[in-house]
Amino acid sequence: MRVARLSEILGARIEGVDVKRLDAADFAAAEEALHTHGFIVFAGQALEPAELVAFARRWGPTEPHVIDTFHHPADPNILVLSNVVRDGRPTGLADAGTYFHTDYSYLEVPARCTILYALQMPRGRRGTTFANQRRAYEELPEQARRRIECLVARHHYGNRDDLDERSRTAASYLNDEQRKRVTWVRHPVVRSHPRTGAKALYAVSGSSFGIEGMEEEAGRALLDELKEHATADRYRFTYEYAVGDVIVWDNVQLLHAAPLPECDEARTLWRVTVKESA
Repeated sequence: MRVARLSEILGARIEGVDVKRLDAADFAAAEEALHTHGFIVFAGQALEPAELVAFARRWGPTEPHVIDTFHHPADPNILVLSNVVRDGRPTGLADAGTYFHTDYSYLEVPARCTILYALQMPRGRRGTTFANQRRAYEELPEQARRRIECLVARHHYGNRDDLDERSRTAASYLNDEQRKRVTWVRHPVVRSHPRTGAKALYAVSGSSFGIEGMEEEAGRALLDELKEHATADRYRFTYEYAVGDVIVWDNVQLLHAAPLPECDEARTLWRVTVKESA
């Protein structure tokens, strides 16, 4: 097993392993690489649905996405992301998370990590852009860090910058039954990593709509200020997927944004989301 850094900002490639056969020592090394680099990529994998879910469960408890419309028929823990249409019906969620966000930050128990398995990839934009929130926090002026250290943000499913459900950059549409399953939750603006203790800005873009104890306009203005800082180019790295890639990213220390895929080339991935232990 070899760990090769992908960029100075973020990311590492894990080489020489089959995720179906990771022994305990190699899995521990992969966990360390995840915490160090923010996301890791296992290239050249070949997985059935049950094998992907079994790998995901080594990281923690899995939870099906609220959009059950596109759960994989073999296992609801897999959300199908795809722009492929068959017989006039979409086979998956086409425009998922095209704005900077953190997975499951709209839930009381948020996500530890997200796992994607790439099955079909277009020639154009096909990857995910990540933003390093640990570094973004560390590079805030000391006065700004003190100001936000104890603040708590209010979260709800959605993209606070685009609430038009017809837009491709809004949060994916929920039907009436799915909307009943989400509510308001609270998370700290600065979150300590539950495994390393490192502090990072947490979900300052996406599902955060306000800050407790602040007027709505002032709270949103502060979140927008933090988002502008946290998604600056110096904190970003885009990884372009290849077929067979399995990517794992750490939702505590990253924001991420998916591309807007073109409709003329197939893009299909399976996604499993792993929650923090309650």
